[in-house]
Order: sequence, then C-alpha cells, then structure tokens
Amino acid sequence: MSDDVEASPPELRTQHQRRLSWMPWLYHSLKPKHLVWARPWQAEIQARLVREETVSLGEGCFISPDAAIFAQLGRPIRIGDRSTVAAHAFLHGPLTLGADVSVNARASLDGGAAGIVVGDGCRIASGAALYAFNHGLAADRPVHAQPVTSRGIVLGVDVWVGANAGIVDGVTVGDHAVVGMGAVVTHDVPPYAIVAGSPARVVGSRRGR
Repeated sequence: MSDDVEASPPELRTQHQRRLSWMPWLYHSLKPKHLVWARPWQAEIQARLVREETVSLGEGCFISPDAAIFAQLGRPIRIGDRSTVAAHAFLHGPLTLGADVSVNARASLDGGAAGIVVGDGCRIASGAALYAFNHGLAADRPVHAQPVTSRGIVLGVDVWVGANAGIVDGVTVGDHAVVGMGAVVTHDVPPYAIVAGSPARVVGSRRGR
C-alpha cells in the first residue's frame, strides 16, 4: 500500500479491508501497524471457513470474506501456505492449491468429482474458469439429462493463467507455462509453453522468447 493509504486513520479500516479483499497480494506487504488488525481479521474469517466447510489452510493465507468457497464432505479444499483468494472468486472442491498461489477476483475453480490440483506459485487471474467436469453431447437427450464426467485438471508449478482464460476438464498444464488472456485450453500444455487463442495453441516458449 502507498504511504498515504498506510497513514490513514483507523476509521478507514473498512476500506483497507475492501482493498485487500480485491487485491490480496497487498496482504503480504503490510507493515506491522496494519498487521495488528489484519491478522485477527483474517484469523476470524479463516476459523469460520474451517468450521463451516471441509477446508484446510496453511500458514499466512489470505481469504477474502467475499469469496465463495464450498467444500462439503468428500470434496475437500486444501490451500497451501501464503496463498490468497480474492473477492468474488468461486472455489468448489475437490481442490488443492499449493503454496504461494493466487486466485484473483471472479476466478472460478470447480473440481467436479476428480478434482483440480494447482502447483506452487501459480497465478490464476481475474475471471479465469477451470471446470473439472463435462456434460455428454449425445443428440438423443437434452443437455441437462446427459451423464456428467470428470477427469480432473492439473496445473504444474509456476503456471500463469491469464484473465478470462478457460481450462476444460482433463487438461494438464505443464510447469512454468503461460495461458494467455481469454485463451480456451482444450489440450495439455507443455512445460514452459505460452498458449493463446480459442482453442489455445502454442505461440511461444518462456525459454526461447
């Protein structure tokens, strides 16, 4: 946060909390005078979440009170150390987030039956959608009556999923890959690859740009 924000009086604390909820990466750069109120605030939010849902949280996490996180029995959510979940994100287990993962505002991750695994250090940008299930498409019945299948989604370590990108069920994104803004990923992505488009295709590599 900027110095003028940090110097603002306690009566602006609600606005500080809103700012952190939408930009949770700021939480890990707070000065001690702000951690005095921010840590207890987060402890209360996280304790309530753990009581109400099948969620486990690592050390130093930030969870926006405006995130929608649902993890009933049999569909747990595990969130690693220092990971953050922003406002209006939707998380439905089974889902495992590694350490230092950021799930930004309005991202949607639904683990279906098989689950989503997100490696350490991944960035999932605003509006990204990861859905680990799919409907059948047979012409003999309407979509709502089709069988639902689930194979799961895996993101390796240090993957960046751009804003409004989509990743469909059954996809593995390799370590250090980048999914461009608005891409629709329907096939596995190699490590270090940069993919873009709909359907997504390899347009570059982080090792050879």
